[in-house]
Amino acid sequence: MPLTVLQVAYPMAPVGPDAMGGAEQILTSLDLFLSVGGHRSIVLACAGSVSAGQLHALPAPGDGLISAEVRRRAHAAQRRAIGEILERHRVDIIHMHGIDFAAYLPPPGIPLLITLHVPLSWYSRDDLFPARPETYFNCVSARQQGECPAGLALLPYVENGVATELFAAQQPKRRRFALALGRICPEKGFHLALEAAKRADIDLVIGGARFRYPEHEHYFAAEIAPRLDSRRRFAGPLDFARKRRLLGAAHCLLVPSVAPEPSSLVAMEALACGTPVIAFARGALSDIVEHGTTGFLVRDVFEMADAIAATETIDPKICRETARRRFSRSRMVGEYFRIYERLTHKHHDGAGFGQEENL
Repeated sequence: MPLTVLQVAYPMAPVGPDAMGGAEQILTSLDLFLSVGGHRSIVLACAGSVSAGQLHALPAPGDGLISAEVRRRAHAAQRRAIGEILERHRVDIIHMHGIDFAAYLPPPGIPLLITLHVPLSWYSRDDLFPARPETYFNCVSARQQGECPAGLALLPYVENGVATELFAAQQPKRRRFALALGRICPEKGFHLALEAAKRADIDLVIGGARFRYPEHEHYFAAEIAPRLDSRRRFAGPLDFARKRRLLGAAHCLLVPSVAPEPSSLVAMEALACGTPVIAFARGALSDIVEHGTTGFLVRDVFEMADAIAATETIDPKICRETARRRFSRSRMVGEYFRIYERLTHKHHDGAGFGQEENL
């Protein structure tokens, strides 16, 4: 039975094929597969977004700093837009992806799935235990799921996936530079990648978006900019084509996150390109990277620098095969579709459920 799914994005970041954020990329994949699969996809996201389905665009946050007042206005606009969409369309499932979902929860009446895309410690207890009925959560890795508090209305985790076939399609000649990709903020630890690359005497390219949060701006000015030089440079945001080229050509990918990552799409993308990953052993990165086989798990800058030279021992074919087997986008989307269908059937049957085992 065709479904109508309302995908609600984080209001500060655009979605689409060139999106850098993990939540935005997952939403984009679901939107695409819903649309080509005969379902109806409605996407609520900020201006500048690109969708395969019906896009309902709200004003982007602008070029100024993202203050508390900017967020308040965005949340109010998000609430109004959700109400308008629900008045105009018969929606079967609402799927929310933003960390700030609690600020614009829809009224009761339609099953709501909330994907927890960031570390659990970033959500308040009130966020995770809303009073709204038929509100369910899912994690993006087994590691994250194991950290969830008891009593959470938790569905089976859906491990993230990427378009492995697209990343494996191009196999450019390897060049001697390391790569680091992601949002430019303190928890991503890119200053540590810069230190490791310098110690290893290798060029480094950092690609990623800079959001205008005061703490992010301060981090770039204080920790990133002073470490840049002729061999370590910041490339800014990358579209999909350029990201794929760099991932395929890089000697290795560095993932120096200081937060317990619930997943890492960029690590999966690198492996799909046959590029080894060197990551701090934090969160789900410990499960994504197979130490000594698809890359290395390290504890500090010194070990990261040493591992850069050791990546010569990693077989690119094994990296690509591992990504295809474990991290395919079609597998991820299929698991979400099964959740959508079961939530819809439970809703129409009038039988609610809460815990994972009841799905």
